[in-house]
Amino acid sequence: MTQRPATQHRPRILALANQKGGVGKTTTAINLGTALAAINERVLIVDLDPQGNASTGLGVEHKNRRRSTYDVLVGDAKLAEVIQETAIPRLFIAPSTMDLSGLELELASERERNYRLRNALLTLAGSDQADGFGYVLVDCPPSLNLLTINAMAAADSILVPLQCEFFALEGLSQLLKTVEQVKTTLNPKLSIHGIVLTMYDARNNLSDQVVADVKQFMGDKVYQTIIPRNVRVSEAPSYGKPVLLYDFKCTGSQAYLRLASEVVKRERGIAA
Repeated sequence: MTQRPATQHRPRILALANQKGGVGKTTTAINLGTALAAINERVLIVDLDPQGNASTGLGVEHKNRRRSTYDVLVGDAKLAEVIQETAIPRLFIAPSTMDLSGLELELASERERNYRLRNALLTLAGSDQADGFGYVLVDCPPSLNLLTINAMAAADSILVPLQCEFFALEGLSQLLKTVEQVKTTLNPKLSIHGIVLTMYDARNNLSDQVVADVKQFMGDKVYQTIIPRNVRVSEAPSYGKPVLLYDFKCTGSQAYLRLASEVVKRERGIAA
C-alpha cells in the first residue's frame, strides 16, 4: 500500500476565538489561512460567524452560498458538500449565512449539540475534495455562544487575536475561563495555541503597555509576531481579497507571513 503524504493526515484544527468584537479575528483567519497556503499548506477556513465576513473577505458572494455551515450543523449537508475554492491556491472555505444566528434556539433540545462541528469534521476523511487539509481554521462569532462552544469542542487549540487596547486583558480572562470549562466538560485535549496581538500602533504608548502586560500575564503563549495597524489590511476585505493578495509587500502582509511561520513552528514543537 502506498503511504499517504504527511499533509493527508488528520488536519490540525485551530479555532480563532475572542468574545470581543473588532479585535481582528476574522482578518486574522483570512490572512493567516492565506499565509499558510502561501507556504504550501492546504487550508480550510470554516466560517461560523453569522455575519459571514470571512466568506465575503475571500470573495464568496451571498448569492453563491446556497449551502453553508448552517446546513452542516443542522444535519442537512456534509461539510465536504459546502466547501468552496477561493482565488488563493490551496485555500478553501466553508461559508456561512445569517441562518446561523438562530442555530442555538433550533438545537436547544438536541443531544450532542455541542459536537455538531466535531462530527462534521470527522466526515472529511475520505472525501475527494476535502482530503489532505493540513489546517482547519474556524472563525468564531464575537460571543461565547453555541457556535463558539462547537468550535472549541472540535479544536485542538485556540488561537486568540487580541487588540492592543486598554480592556484587552479583561476580555482575555473571560475567554480563558471558558476554555477551561470546555476542557473540563467537552474536550480534554483543548489548549491555547497562542495569543496574537493585533492593531498595534507604534505611535501609541498604550500599545506598548498592552504588549508588556499581555506578555507578563501569558508568557510564551504570546506569539512574537505582532500585527500592526495597517490601512492596506483594512482596505483588502472590501475588494474580497486577503491583504496578501491585495498588497503583498505591505507591513500587514509580511506580519501575517511571519505569524504563519510561527504557527507552523509551534505545531512542530507540539508534534515532537
